[in-house]
Amino acid sequence: MTKENKHIAIKKYANRRLYHTGTSTYVTLDDLAGMVKRGEEFVVTDAKSGEDITRSVLTQIIFEQESKNGQNLLPVNFLRQLIGFYGDSMQSLVPSYLEHSIRSFSDNQQKLRDQFTGSFGGSMLGVMEEQAQKNMVMFREALSLFTPFALNPDTERKADAATEEKRPVEDIDGLKRELAEMQKRLDKLAGR
Repeated sequence: MTKENKHIAIKKYANRRLYHTGTSTYVTLDDLAGMVKRGEEFVVTDAKSGEDITRSVLTQIIFEQESKNGQNLLPVNFLRQLIGFYGDSMQSLVPSYLEHSIRSFSDNQQKLRDQFTGSFGGSMLGVMEEQAQKNMVMFREALSLFTPFALNPDTERKADAATEEKRPVEDIDGLKRELAEMQKRLDKLAGR
């Protein structure tokens, strides 16, 4: 089977409309994006000149997808670096490198999904909630090191009791205990 026979022919007319020759219907960029996702290969040619404009149309599809809220796959720094390669001596190597990288990622996609699901027990929302709770506990503990009487109810009661006793500042034993307690918290935060 020749290369032309394996690809669906799409023609782009001057009015910017895309025509699917296999189904004899007009299609949109979203339709073409769906075809890509289903693994259908196509070639887009300019209806008047016959020029292959597939790369240009695929770039338009990426632009449209990136413009949708929450659909960003290309980080700004990546785009800047990519632009920086145009005209660079390394430009000729970039396409093959990117193609190899994305092919490798695609080949390992299911393995990555399985590992991710196995690692997190399938419940990503639960994992995120648990992590958020852990982060809040760590945040409170860290904050209590700087304001020990504000967030810890036990230390707050001790502070109130100390105030009632009108303990003098020179109470070295009390200060040593507080310092030892702070050191324990630091050690706990450091994971010792």
